[in-house]
Amino acid sequence: MRVKKETISIITLGCPKNVVDSEQLMTLIENEKIKIINNYQDNTDIVIINTCGFIEDAKKESIEQILNAVEYKKKGKIKKIFVAGCLSERYMLELKKEIPEVDKYFGVTSKEKNLRDIIKSLNLEYKKNLIGERKPSPSNHFAYLKISDGCNNPCSFCSIPLIKGNYHSKPLKKIIYEAKLLADRGVKELILIAQDTTYWGKDIYGKRKLSLVLDSLSKVNGIEWIRLMYTYPAHFPRDVIDVIRNNTNICNYIDIPIQHISDKILKSMRRGITRKNTIKLLEILRNKIPNLYLRTTIIVGYPLETEKEFNELCEFVKEFKFERLGVFCYSHEENTEAYKLKDSIPQKEKLLRQEIIYSIQKDISLANNKKLIGKQVEVLVDRKESDLYIGRTYMDAPEIDQEVYISSVHKLNPGEFYKVLINDAQEYDLFGEI
Repeated sequence: MRVKKETISIITLGCPKNVVDSEQLMTLIENEKIKIINNYQDNTDIVIINTCGFIEDAKKESIEQILNAVEYKKKGKIKKIFVAGCLSERYMLELKKEIPEVDKYFGVTSKEKNLRDIIKSLNLEYKKNLIGERKPSPSNHFAYLKISDGCNNPCSFCSIPLIKGNYHSKPLKKIIYEAKLLADRGVKELILIAQDTTYWGKDIYGKRKLSLVLDSLSKVNGIEWIRLMYTYPAHFPRDVIDVIRNNTNICNYIDIPIQHISDKILKSMRRGITRKNTIKLLEILRNKIPNLYLRTTIIVGYPLETEKEFNELCEFVKEFKFERLGVFCYSHEENTEAYKLKDSIPQKEKLLRQEIIYSIQKDISLANNKKLIGKQVEVLVDRKESDLYIGRTYMDAPEIDQEVYISSVHKLNPGEFYKVLINDAQEYDLFGEI
């Protein structure tokens, strides 16, 4: 096949799962000697926008990005626009009608057919043997590893099953193959992602086998940190605890979105777990995994959340003291079970409740950070900004958690681990020196 001269820009919106899909697409394109540029405003032939359609804010961001690209196309700075991803999967017909300036729409790029269709629409050769190979971005020392797609959980507020369908686990052999390829490219931290990582294996083996994935990945040469994200509280596989505790390269860090603590709300959300069992699980995790850092996310402003349920949530956040916490305002998504309920809480009130939770968490985070002053911690350096190096401890995932700002008279290399003495702390940042 002749070498193409076109330039292509890939814009990735939404979650890390989209990042993985875009990286896979980039690998297939770059294999054909096509130049990929980061910013289509620099003049590019084809723009591919990998969209998110999960919640209202994400949908708005995706639409704005598409319309912005359309304006550049009208000015002659872009030849073609391709739109893929969750928004395109969910609203294909509406988008074609409302924004006909887009040359082609595709569904979720992680589905092989959509990936193949994009490649063929670029007049390139689709090479199936390259599936699993990808160029990590933006850094080459950490990478997201998607172990499944789709979801079988019946959460009332979530549109993901509508977009991606039922849960399907990536075979273990493919997961390990991809992990080894990433390690060969210099990746030292693997971040396991899925709609629900704890469900892995149920569709293959008839039971949850996440522990098998973790144990197998812990044996991949070159991988020094393995981080577990997106675990689901209901039916959490307890054998995972021993695997984390017994393998030094699996971070003592678990992301476990509880969404709420009120039994009334949990039942309406169809989370499959009660307040009592949620607390029991969290306490088991803390008691059995030394120095565990727990990250959670919660939703405020769900239709049935009165002052009573919100206050119950606030008290729990104060008492349990999660090390890391994110708060989302409820988004009323059509065709979900919760859409049948009246979205009765004004957006202004949702934002106020979000702010209240964050103010509680700010104090908790500052207290935790102050305990680290005077201690030496291991830090993975991510980058340099001005005269400071910036990195993370095992306690922090990239892009969502806090960072360590490091002073050093010696040159530090991104992607390397260093012992850092913490000498100051703020609510969401640590400061230290070599």
